[in-house]
Amino acid sequence: MAESKKHRSCARSKRVPSFPGVELVFLNADTVFPNNEALPLIVYAGVVGSDVGDMAAHFRRLFTGHGWTGCWVNGIYDFHHYHSTAHEVLGVSRGTGRVRFGGPDGYELEVQAGDVVLVPAGVAHKCLDASNDFEVVGAYPKGQKPDMCYGRPGERPGADERIRAVGLPRQDPVHGPTGPVTAFWDAAT
Repeated sequence: MAESKKHRSCARSKRVPSFPGVELVFLNADTVFPNNEALPLIVYAGVVGSDVGDMAAHFRRLFTGHGWTGCWVNGIYDFHHYHSTAHEVLGVSRGTGRVRFGGPDGYELEVQAGDVVLVPAGVAHKCLDASNDFEVVGAYPKGQKPDMCYGRPGERPGADERIRAVGLPRQDPVHGPTGPVTAFWDAAT
């Protein structure tokens, strides 16, 4: 994964020594996008090596094996959006991309095949640029169904209430019962 880039002062990040390759990104809310000040974005660098033949299938097995369902394979929308009813995991199965998290003044991240990003409910995300072969596998914790929010007038405070009601996943989508979700999200609530 390329070094992430922080824009303005709306986010801060930190590496996690106990989980090599993992970075926590803390995003602030703004007047348009709620983000999730309670739960950090979790970035996992190089989860899957280039020696894996069908990386999309590998991510689907990995995520579903840890209780993340509703898998899909596609790209990331090229407009800011967020989900107020579900957390979302994104595994990059092909290519490279530049994604902004947290809205227009958010955190810009360069991702490549093998990387995973765990997006808490409420965190805006948008693909800024991607290679022609960019492909992502997405999934949600069992029992959670994503809605689509766009930062439009009138979405809040209803979206804020739904975000607060979203339960924590039982397992980390990458590491299972002992991963960063259980270490950092459980402790944050």
